[in-house]
Amino acid sequence: MAHSVRSAQKTVAVVGGGPAGLFAAERLAVAGCAVTVWERMPSVGRKFLMAGRGGLNLTHSEGFEAFAGRYGAAADWARPMLAAFPPGELAAWAEGLGQPTFVGSSGRVFPKAMKASPLLRAWLARLAGLGVAVRTRSAWLGWADDGALRFATPDGEAVARPDATVLALGGASWPKLGSDGAWAGWIGDVAPFRPANMGFDVAWSPVMQGFAGQPLKGIALTFGERSVRGEAMVARYGLEGGAVYALSAPLRDAIDADGSATVSFDLRPDMSAGALTARLGQGRGAQSLSNHLRKALKLSPVETNLLREAHGKDLPAQPAALAQAIKAAPVRLTGMQGLARAISSAGGVRLGAVDERLMLRARPGVFVAGEMLDWEAPTGGYLLQATFATAARAAEGVLAWTARGRA
Repeated sequence: MAHSVRSAQKTVAVVGGGPAGLFAAERLAVAGCAVTVWERMPSVGRKFLMAGRGGLNLTHSEGFEAFAGRYGAAADWARPMLAAFPPGELAAWAEGLGQPTFVGSSGRVFPKAMKASPLLRAWLARLAGLGVAVRTRSAWLGWADDGALRFATPDGEAVARPDATVLALGGASWPKLGSDGAWAGWIGDVAPFRPANMGFDVAWSPVMQGFAGQPLKGIALTFGERSVRGEAMVARYGLEGGAVYALSAPLRDAIDADGSATVSFDLRPDMSAGALTARLGQGRGAQSLSNHLRKALKLSPVETNLLREAHGKDLPAQPAALAQAIKAAPVRLTGMQGLARAISSAGGVRLGAVDERLMLRARPGVFVAGEMLDWEAPTGGYLLQATFATAARAAEGVLAWTARGRA
């Protein structure tokens, strides 16, 4: 009897040991599949650990429709998967691994440990307990003529002939962590990779470059008809940070089309121009403009110098004009950081190349999950949430496929 049960067990190869691959592996192992994870790096979860350096923003607590809308052009495609595996379930999954979560003041959801390593250790222990095999230093080489998966391993080329396959190789950002997009040539229907959630170049003066690493907190950033609140960070090359990343897709597209894009900073979005004017009109006396701005509005040196970069060294003396300058400080972006420094990437397997269960239409029995697919979202928990949600959908697809005896 034991032999007959074992022979009926379906085998699944998961190619890629990031969060999408590991979560698909977990779902499949729980369902009784024999799962092997193939990972080309010496260890799994490297980009997951890198995300943990910023606190491991797992997901976001905002209302579902607003949440789904963060996926832009892919929102309609992503919505049913997000509904099937919503933010609350991701938080509950983390807590099931002994990592309680909390909601920050911005609505973002983090593990209380504020890092990824404890969660990853517990996760790998769970996978080992489920019998998931992990083969590292095994780079996928595509398919053999008979459809077998080919891998380059330290012991030479290996092949696998599973009943089903989940591809979860990531996009093309931070290639040194494992996701270099080299797989694109073996899939076929792939949109070109482009950086997402990246910094942008600004021709700062030497003085402004001296403020590199300093934040612009509580600002509003506007491009076209879109405005976001948050924080930006001055870098020697230009600007980065959450508010910048939230606009990265339209900014990238504008720079690709026109060669540059101009964003507008509101350094005091909680105050009207009239309120600013009233504050600025309260007796500057003999003090310098910098001191006046610091005392009247608590503008930091980096904020004051941003105003000078935007409007010229000699800022308006009249309170009303100065207030308007603070409410709308234009900064011209001349380029963007590339894939090697981007947090995530746009492009990948075109959404039309997979069915509703994320199976490649051109390769029955092969499913795709995570950042390999052509969707993008801003930082704030949206990247990991969709990564897990697509992994859950791909695992469901594998189970449905193998249950029909199509392997």
